[in-house]
Amino acid sequence: MVEQTKLLSIIIPMYNEEENIPCLFDRLFVVLQGLSMPFEVVCINDGSTDKTLDILEKELEKRPGLVVVNLARNFGQHAAIMAGFSKAKGDWIITLDADLQNPPEEIPKLIKEFKKGHDLIGTIRVGRQDTRFRRFSSKVTNWLVARISGISLHDFGCMLRGYSREVVKGILENPEYRTFIPALATFFARNPVEIYVRHEERAAGRSKYSLLKLFSLQLDLMTGFSMWPLRTLFFVGTFMAIFGLVVAAVIIALRLYYGASWAAEGVFTLFAALFFLVGCQFFALGLLGEYIGRIFQAVRKRPTFILEWVKESGD
Repeated sequence: MVEQTKLLSIIIPMYNEEENIPCLFDRLFVVLQGLSMPFEVVCINDGSTDKTLDILEKELEKRPGLVVVNLARNFGQHAAIMAGFSKAKGDWIITLDADLQNPPEEIPKLIKEFKKGHDLIGTIRVGRQDTRFRRFSSKVTNWLVARISGISLHDFGCMLRGYSREVVKGILENPEYRTFIPALATFFARNPVEIYVRHEERAAGRSKYSLLKLFSLQLDLMTGFSMWPLRTLFFVGTFMAIFGLVVAAVIIALRLYYGASWAAEGVFTLFAALFFLVGCQFFALGLLGEYIGRIFQAVRKRPTFILEWVKESGD
């Protein structure tokens, strides 16, 4: 059968997840053993400061198919996934969060799509257990990023996704600085699909994504996959230049008509316009700096992650 000829790899980045690992593994390995196909579970310790690594090493002794990848320090979730991609051996590769918000029981849905010939499987969370603010901001961000980047994804924040070996190979051969893997994968997919999956409350601990990190992620998406922000600056700059010329012409005309006394009374309006223009200039410089900074980081070609060691069950 097809599923017996394919190796399935589950990639799980972990950062301070000591409370979630036992429950995660109990549920995950039951699901995988029920698939009747060979599998491996690649867990990446992304510089955890709790007992995550100790627990993973103990699980190696009793979990066949478990692979532990230890990074030298914390590099971030997407760098950890890239490390997992580099060590995964599977023909079908699925990424999964360690907090159980994406239930392992949803994995068979992705396997069905692989069997249909899809090489990239995106997911859309239903029944989200996040706060109202988180859900609202997610909807706005998904809508905005999809239109700016032109990438057809409806839920950029869901970790549970499936990648074929060919798609992962394309990602590894074309590494990018601070990229967003689900979006990058769309460039290498020939037959992508999106499906609905359940969403649950976080089993334990708290989210590692602060509002600042979420904003940084969205900035990576917009600047890494679209020239729209730069083009917007061009149009805004053009409009402001025309607006400035019109205002200048009006001020000169009124000055000539009403005399010098009128000009002094309009000084605050002039200051207001000046402050607005200066603000636009600083915004433009900041956005240009983001693009230039990305070029600088890419030119240096520093590694996305530093791998310390890899252990497999039975070693």
